[in-house]
Order: sequence, then C-alpha cells, then structure tokens
Amino acid sequence: MGLALGGRPAAAFADRLMMPVSNDTLLRVVRRRTEQPRDKLSIIGIDDFAFRRGQRYGTIVCDLERRRPATLLPDREQATSQAWLAGHPSITTVARDRGGGYGEAIAKALPHADQVADRWHLMENASRAFLDAVSKTMRQIRKAVGSAVIDPGLLTYAERLQYDGYLRRQETNEAILELSKQGFPIKQIVKRTGYSRKLVRSVLRGQRSDVFRVRQSSLEEWLPWLDSRWGQGARNASALWREMREKGFHGQSGVVSEWARRRRLAEKADQSALARTPSARSIARLMTLARDDLSKSDAVLVAAIENNVPELTIARTLIDDFHRMIRSKAVAKLDGWLEGGKASLVSSFANGVEKDIAAVRNAITSPWSNGQTEGQITKLKLIKRQMYGRAKIDLLQARLVGAS
Repeated sequence: MGLALGGRPAAAFADRLMMPVSNDTLLRVVRRRTEQPRDKLSIIGIDDFAFRRGQRYGTIVCDLERRRPATLLPDREQATSQAWLAGHPSITTVARDRGGGYGEAIAKALPHADQVADRWHLMENASRAFLDAVSKTMRQIRKAVGSAVIDPGLLTYAERLQYDGYLRRQETNEAILELSKQGFPIKQIVKRTGYSRKLVRSVLRGQRSDVFRVRQSSLEEWLPWLDSRWGQGARNASALWREMREKGFHGQSGVVSEWARRRRLAEKADQSALARTPSARSIARLMTLARDDLSKSDAVLVAAIENNVPELTIARTLIDDFHRMIRSKAVAKLDGWLEGGKASLVSSFANGVEKDIAAVRNAITSPWSNGQTEGQITKLKLIKRQMYGRAKIDLLQARLVGAS
C-alpha cells in the first residue's frame, strides 16, 4: 500500500481495512524495503526531471532493455552524471535529449558508448527552426501580403494598445540591432543595454517584430453565424452576444464588441487598409501542417509568401526533407541535407545537427530512443503529486525504482 499510494492515502485506506497504521510508519517501511536493481546495465536512457519547475532539477536513468527506471540522481550537473556513468562501464548505448550537458558527460565517462539523440526532440527542434525562419522574414512577409503600412486610425482600442507596444519595442530592437551591426557579440550587447540575453537573442533572430499578437479566438467557429446575422441587419453587439449565449457561446461580450467594431471600420474604409499579417506561428502552421486543407484566403496568403519570400519556401522544403529522413531512416541523405541546410534560413539548426552528427546518425538508424524515459518521467510526476511535491529523492527512488 505504501508503494502504491504513499503515506497519508495509504494510511487512510489501511484504516478502512481495519489495519490502523500511521503514514510515517508506512513511509519508513517503504524506504527500508527498497532495493536497487542489480542487473548489469547495457542500454540506458538519461534525461532530467523537475523537483520544482524552473528552480531545481534531478536526473533519471532508465534501463531500456528491461523497460524500468534504474536510478534517480539529485541534480542534472554534468559532474554528477559523469561520476555515475563512470561507475557503470558495461553501458554500451545511451539515449539522451539534445542538451549538451549529458552528451559531454557520456563522452568523458564512457567514450566507447554510442550516443543516440532522441528522435522526437530532433523533429520538434526542426519545426522550431522553421518557426524561427518565419520570424526572421516577417518584414518581407508583411510587404508580400500588402500590410506593411498600418493606419492607427483604423485600429480597434485593443489593437491600438498592441500597436503602441510595438512602437516601444521597435526602439529597443533598433538599439540592439545597431550594436550588432557594429560587431558587438551578444554578451557585450547585454552588458551595454542591460537587457536580458534571451531578449537580445530574440531581437537578433527577428522574433520580436510582430505588430499584433494573433491568437486563436473564441469566435472562430461562430464567424459564419455572425456574418450571416450581420448581413441580416443585426448590428447591436450586446444583442448578438445574448443570442450567442443562448446557443452555447461561453466567451465574454467584449470579444463580440471588438468584432463588431472591426466590421464597422471595414465598411467605412477600404478592406485592404485593415489587412493584418498573421503571427509567425500562424504562418508556419499554414505553410506546413495545414497545406492540404487551406481556405481560399489562406491559400492566397501562402501563395503570396511563396512567390515573394522564396528562401522561406526553401527552408520549409528542407524541414520537410529532414522529417521524412527521420521517418524513413534514410541516413544516407543526411550529408546532402546538411550542405543545403547550412546555406539556408535554418542554418542554426543544421549547424547544431552537424556538431552532434554521430548521435543524430544513431537516432536515424538505431531502434532505441528516449521515449521510454519520457514515459517514466510522467510516472514520476504522478508519484510526486501524490505526495504534494514534498518527497525527498530517497522516497521518490523507493516508490519509482524500488517498486519497478
């Protein structure tokens, strides 16, 4: 009961079975009966987990052959992982994520072991690289879709607030870009301006150039109904909202009011003057995931981008090829892909793949990956929450490793 439920839940359950026992006694029994696996490890997965997200992390090691956790380490420092790995020379294969710390620890402690980069992380990193490429080209995209100039007089109140924030950001962006043009590295720019490294890096990558924060609206599925009611002459936003509430709409009235205000502005001015470029994330989705199911307006938008920003189309093709290469295990195409990738908008991702080339090759050809380890981390999170996040590493190890 202690292994399955923890302290207080197990004590309450034992009480109902008329076997009264304290939660402290249960936890002492669990700790005392814990046994570490004694099998020799050959193929393992290693990854970090959070004791407290953003503050303190540990490391989990899994035996991939026997499909069970092998041990928990108190932190994710390279020295800690390296010392544990050095004590297990029988290990021949290590699956890991693409973070540099574990890779260096494995290389120093077990130079003979094969490292396998996690396939899911590789594909996710590739998709993230394409999103970064879209962010870098947002200025060109705005020109391509004809919304490079914004008339503040045609903006709603909420959009005007966002536009004012964009103008303030532009001052910061220009100061950072000017220092970069003068040859200052990121570290020096951070010292001179006082901005965070993350902010400076995002400016240099073109990730802070969006004017509007375009998000999924709660009105999305109601737009056809709103258009038809507007065409019938229903122009009162509050009345429209009340009708929608009766039909099951859960949003606030302000959302409908903003939509109605935009419609009125559109009727007074040329519609093209109100055109808004979608966010970088929306454009990346339209150019990749949604390509087979585009509406007419989205198809026109994507066609304009493809015609006017050809380097973005090349980047998309490269990312598609990389995903296809991973799925089909076509490792022979990797070298050719790297040559094209390093001369494109996704060069940063391609350079990262080249630095970790051996682990990436193994990821394409090897049957092992870190999926099992991620699953054990999910189980560990459940155990942590059962104990309200207060369990020390010995108790977590007792319930996760000792119970396996």
